[in-house]
Amino acid sequence: MTATHPPDSQLQGFLAFLPAGARPYALLARFDRPIGWWLLYWPCAFGLALGGGAASHWPLFLWLLVGAIAMRGAGCVYNDIVDRDLDVQVARTASRPVASGAVSVRNALLWTVLLSLIGLLVLIQLPWRAQIVALASLFLVAAYPFMKRITWWPQAWLGLVFSWGALVAWVAVGGIDGWALPLLYAGCIAWVIGYDTIYALQDIEDDALVGVKSSARAMGAHVKSGVGFCYATALGCWGGALWLVRPDPLVFVALLPALLHLTGQVVTLDPANGADALAKFRSNRFAGLLIFAAMLVVGSAP
Repeated sequence: MTATHPPDSQLQGFLAFLPAGARPYALLARFDRPIGWWLLYWPCAFGLALGGGAASHWPLFLWLLVGAIAMRGAGCVYNDIVDRDLDVQVARTASRPVASGAVSVRNALLWTVLLSLIGLLVLIQLPWRAQIVALASLFLVAAYPFMKRITWWPQAWLGLVFSWGALVAWVAVGGIDGWALPLLYAGCIAWVIGYDTIYALQDIEDDALVGVKSSARAMGAHVKSGVGFCYATALGCWGGALWLVRPDPLVFVALLPALLHLTGQVVTLDPANGADALAKFRSNRFAGLLIFAAMLVVGSAP
């Protein structure tokens, strides 16, 4: 493997200091790759901020962060159990603990249960209506690993899953009724499709060989314009949500930093360079911060 095609499981940062027996489990939950839980967390933060709960429900920012870390980890373990036959055929994922045999399927299932129990602890901190909304996501989560086998757009399904936190948070803080929440959710879905299409560029050749479908393969030579369309749709939906919460032209100015950042991603993206695709994908952690800032300013305005 070259530097432009890094393996998906590596001993980085604090993982190198863990006991040897614990390292495969940390890798399995992707604790070495915090970008995943940041991207799962940001829609939760968007919903809290735009729903008007930044001050009144501030402990939920911390609880939902814990939940995002735990449930992203549980989802990764479950995904690796389901995908172990495919992972061994792809250079970037062949070293994953289940695919490589470092962790047995039985132990991986037990690890999933433990991480899910942490998620349960977070669940009981939510109002009962938000608990119901959160539990409703389980079908989407369970079905996701199979999507790449049956549809060219598994990234759209991931969008449904990774954006669900916006619904949970909005309901938890009692956000306003109307179209603001659907637009917020739709914007998050489009954003996820865009950045996960960029992520899928790393595997496009291996995916073609083993028959794995992805939006990156579906877009082909039009991937840059496709990602641009997803980002434009996301910004349009978010702009609509902001307007419905506070009908003032200045709300669109709040999204300007995110617009510039996402535009920069698309303009400078090199689809043939796996390292560049990974860097652009990871930069969405910062994009999330910019979007959150817009949601916070508008949602907290008197």
